[in-house]
Amino acid sequence: MIKGIILSVVASLLFGVMYYYTSMLTPLNGEEIYGWRTLLTLPFLTLFMLFSGDWARVKEMLHWLQQRPQRVLLLLLTTSILGVQLWLFLWAPLHGMALDVSLGYFLLPLTMVLAGRVFFRDRLSVLQKMAALCALVGVGNELIQVGGVSWSTLVVALGYPVYFILRRRLGTDHLGGLWCELTLMLPVAALFALGSSEPLAALTAKPLLYLQIPLLGIISALALVCYILASRLLPFSLFGLLSYVEPVLLVIVALLLGETINANQWLTYIPIWLAVMLLMLEGTRHLLRRSRI
Repeated sequence: MIKGIILSVVASLLFGVMYYYTSMLTPLNGEEIYGWRTLLTLPFLTLFMLFSGDWARVKEMLHWLQQRPQRVLLLLLTTSILGVQLWLFLWAPLHGMALDVSLGYFLLPLTMVLAGRVFFRDRLSVLQKMAALCALVGVGNELIQVGGVSWSTLVVALGYPVYFILRRRLGTDHLGGLWCELTLMLPVAALFALGSSEPLAALTAKPLLYLQIPLLGIISALALVCYILASRLLPFSLFGLLSYVEPVLLVIVALLLGETINANQWLTYIPIWLAVMLLMLEGTRHLLRRSRI
């Protein structure tokens, strides 16, 4: 379990880095960044899988599809959900909706915990229950303050649980499944990245992008690899609670990009940060317990 916890935290750190990194990719817009990210994530992910021995998972996926060709419709469904999430993650910080998406990630662990209890009969430890309670206080305050939630918040909070539940039910919750999903995204990604009247105009205007865009692909591939592996190694509810590391980082990024937290929102973020600290304590206790064995 400790390996899954470490992978989840590393994924959150990398996603936080990528959230800020998108602001450095001007003059590219959100759709272009999504397109380039997808086009370059796939080759880096392929190299990783070839060296790690996970390429066999791709062969398993192809055999899985050959057994029942209609399964491609289910794969297209998970691909569509993931594609929207990847696009929104890069689009939001460029359109003043970074905090709305951050709220979605604050809500996500609670919806994941609920999904874990309902669909997988997960049980929470005392510290995990305390963390969930703190998170509920924070999220409840935010809902009261804003009087509701935006569409981007709901897409994150409800979309990811559906995505992970489908992948577990289908048996595609591994890197082979992710590789197939990214492959199916390529036509849309290519359209976004190269479909404008002057697809290379941004690269011509800012040659530094020739280095920045491949680095985006590397960061994205590493983050997704860690995230998918963590989702497979951890109980669904714990995986959801650990997702609180990411929105804390996203809020920091939003502040760095010029957005602000007003006085009424501190009752949102302080309980959330307390929930993260409780989860860190849970992980530390688990690690110490293993070291004594």
